[in-house]
Amino acid sequence: MGVQQAALTDAQLIEASERDPRQFGEIASRHFAEIHGYIARRLGRDLAEDLGSEAFAIAFESRRRYDRTRSDARPWLFGIATNLIRRHRRDEVRKLSAYQRAVQGIPGVVEEADLTVDQLDRLSRLADVASGFAKLDPDQRDALYLVAVSELSFQQAADALGVPVGTIHSRVARARRELRDLIRLSGQVEESAQVRTNER
Repeated sequence: MGVQQAALTDAQLIEASERDPRQFGEIASRHFAEIHGYIARRLGRDLAEDLGSEAFAIAFESRRRYDRTRSDARPWLFGIATNLIRRHRRDEVRKLSAYQRAVQGIPGVVEEADLTVDQLDRLSRLADVASGFAKLDPDQRDALYLVAVSELSFQQAADALGVPVGTIHSRVARARRELRDLIRLSGQVEESAQVRTNER
């Protein structure tokens, strides 16, 4: 059965799971780690396990409504996960704020640079990115995470969020612009504070 399942697309597996629900287990095997990681990055590992399981439970219950013209189920699953994340907006902002404080408090630690801000290599910039993400409009943050962090295409992100692809392009462009402005402003504030300190 494993070899046969591996040859099937996600859409074919979901269709097969209507007759044999066990087939849906392969969907979870293929995609749980990625969906769990997406939730963990946004809300932390404490919530990721429960919400990851909930996302696949929702997917299983709604599998009959899945658009079978889409062979890859990832955008659908990311959409379900994003809807669950939306219930925890305050938890996400708290996590970003905690990350900002942690990064600021541990000089010299090297973290993965956020791809949307051209491989920031200074620790203070990472803190600025976390702060910037927390200040973004939630819809922009969703689009940016899906495209820049989870590496979905713009079309896949549009499918995940149920909006036109042009809307995703606009949200990502605005989010990137706002992040750049926030980081630039933060750098100017830091430089100004440094000058005042040196003048004393």
